Amino acid sequence: MNPLDNPLLRQKISLLPDKPGSYQMKDKDGTIIYVGKAKSLLKRVKQYFTRPQRGKVMRMVMEVNDFDIIETQTEKEALLLEISLIHKYYPKYNIMLMDDRMYPYIALRKEGDPYLKIARSDKEKGYYYFGPYPNSSMAYKIIDLLNRIYPLRKCRNIPTKPCLYYHLGQCLAPCIRKIPKEEYAGMVEGILRFLKGDKKAVESSLKAKMEEYSKNMEFEKAKDVRDVLLAIDNITSRQKIMFEDHVDRDVVSYAIREGYICVVFLLYRKGVLLGKNSYVEEIEDDIDEFLENIIVQFYANHPHPKELIVPNVSMCEVLTSALGFSCTSPTRGKRKDLLSLALENARQMLDEHFQTARLTDDVLALLEELKTKLGLKKTPLDIELYDNSHTMGYECVGAMVKYINGEKAPQLYRKYRIRQENKADDLASMHEVLLRRFTRLKEEKAKLPDLIIVDGGLNQCMVALKAKEEAGVDIPIAGLAKNDKHETDTLINADTGEEIPLERNAPLFFLLMRMQDEVHRYAITFHRSLRAKDKYKTIYDDIEGIGKKRKDILLSLYPTVDSLKGVSVKELLQVVPERSAQLILQKRDEFFASPERKEK
Repeated sequence: MNPLDNPLLRQKISLLPDKPGSYQMKDKDGTIIYVGKAKSLLKRVKQYFTRPQRGKVMRMVMEVNDFDIIETQTEKEALLLEISLIHKYYPKYNIMLMDDRMYPYIALRKEGDPYLKIARSDKEKGYYYFGPYPNSSMAYKIIDLLNRIYPLRKCRNIPTKPCLYYHLGQCLAPCIRKIPKEEYAGMVEGILRFLKGDKKAVESSLKAKMEEYSKNMEFEKAKDVRDVLLAIDNITSRQKIMFEDHVDRDVVSYAIREGYICVVFLLYRKGVLLGKNSYVEEIEDDIDEFLENIIVQFYANHPHPKELIVPNVSMCEVLTSALGFSCTSPTRGKRKDLLSLALENARQMLDEHFQTARLTDDVLALLEELKTKLGLKKTPLDIELYDNSHTMGYECVGAMVKYINGEKAPQLYRKYRIRQENKADDLASMHEVLLRRFTRLKEEKAKLPDLIIVDGGLNQCMVALKAKEEAGVDIPIAGLAKNDKHETDTLINADTGEEIPLERNAPLFFLLMRMQDEVHRYAITFHRSLRAKDKYKTIYDDIEGIGKKRKDILLSLYPTVDSLKGVSVKELLQVVPERSAQLILQKRDEFFASPERKEK
C-alpha cells in the first residue's frame, strides 16, 4: 500500500512548516516507530513519501500511518529533542547506541602510599586519572607492567606482614615500615610521564640496570629486566604520541558500502591513541543527520574530549552548539591525516562486517536457497567466482576463487594475466579468463563446477555464456549486479536473464557478499603485487592538491578505478580538498564513459 493513499497523511504533509523541529512516525497502533530531526520539517518529512526509498527506510515508510511534529527554534534544539525522544520511546527503526559501558581509567593514588588501580569513572578525588581506555585489557596490561617496574604498594588493605611482592622486590612494604614521601616522589613522577606517553626515562633506567646485572653476571635478573623492556615496547608500540599539546581529542569518520554505513570514533587522550569504537548500520538518506545523531548519542554516555574532528564542515556548528565543546573539520595538516586514518579504519571495519556477519547461518541451507532462486538442477556445492582488476588499463589481471560446500578452498584459486590488447575492456578480459578456464577444464576432463558467478551484471553474464558456448561446456552461470550507487542488489540467472532482487539484511545476501569480497580481495592482491614491480599510471596523477603522501593514502583506500565506484565527494573530503575530490570523480566518470570502456 502506498502511504500517500492515506488521506490523513496527505493532509498533514500539506500543513508541514518550513521550520526546524523533530518528527515522530507512527504505525497503525499509534506506536512511535521512528524519530528524526530536520532543518526544514516540510522538506525532510515530505521526501519520505515522495522519493523512492529502499532498505530499512522503505520498510519504515510502509508502516507509517500517522506522524507528529514538534517545532523548535534552532537545529540544535531539534537535535537534542530528537535524542531525548529516542531514549524515551526506543523506536524500532532508530539507531540506538546501547553500549553504555563505562570505559576504565588508570588511577594513581596521590596521597599516602601511592598505588595503581582500575577506576570506572574519574570523579573520585585524590587520584591522577588516565584514559578512558576503550580496550580494558590494555589498561590492565599497563598496570601490570608499571607494577613490575615500580615497587608501589600492591595491597588495597595493609596486611600485618610483608607479602610476596616485597620478597620479589616489587613493593617497599609499607606494612612493616613508614615510607618517606620523598622515596615515592621519583616513582610517581616516572609513572605520570609514562602514562603521558614518555617512555624514554623508564627505558634508560631499565637498560642501565640490565647492563649492571650483566656486568655482575646476574644473568637471571638481567633477563627479567629485558623481558620488562620487551613488554614496554609491545604495549607502547600501539600508543604513539600524535600531538605534543597532549589535548584530549576524538576523530569521527565513516565509510559506505552495499547500503551499510560504518562510523568510527578514534579516541586520543593526552595525545595518545587509546582505542576506537565502531558502529555498522543500514544507511539512511541524510548522512549528516545520521552522523549528528550517532555522535550526540555517543557523547551522552562517554567522556567529552576538548576537540572533536568530524568529516563534514556542515556539521560543525550544530554539533559544537549541542555538545558544548569544539568540533572542527580540517582541510590540511595532521588533523586531516587523522581523518584519513579514521576513514581507513571505517572501511576496514565495514569489510570485516561483511566477512563476519551471519557466520552461524546454515550455509548448506543457504546453498539450497540459492539453488531454488536460480532454478538449478542440483545444489551448488562447488562454486567458482571471477573478477578482474587493473589501474587505468595497466597490469590487468583476472582471478578465480572456489568455494566447496560454502567454504573457501584457497588451494584451488587461480590467477590470470590478461593477454588481449584492450586491457581496459572488462568484458573482453572476463571472456578471455573464462574461455581459458573452461577450455582447460574440458581438455583435462576435470570435474566441472556446479555454478559460475561473475562479478557484474547482464553484460558480464552474456560474455560468460559466450565463453561457455565456445568451450563447449555446460555450467550454470549467474551474475552479481550493482545498482547506480554501486551497491550489489541483484542476482542474475544468466541462462534465463531473470533478475532476482537481494534483500541486504538476508542471510543469503551476506553469504554472497563474503564470496564477492574474497574474489575481489584476491584479484586486488595479485594486481598490487604486479603493480609494485614497475612504474604505473594511476587516476590520481596530475591532480591539483594530491602529492605523494595523499596519493599513497588514496591508493591504500581506493587502489583501482573500480574501487572508486559509488564513492562520493563527501567521503573523499576526509582525505583530500574538495577541488581534488571533484577532479578525481571527474576522471573516474570520464574513464567509465570512454568508448573503449564497457560497463560491468
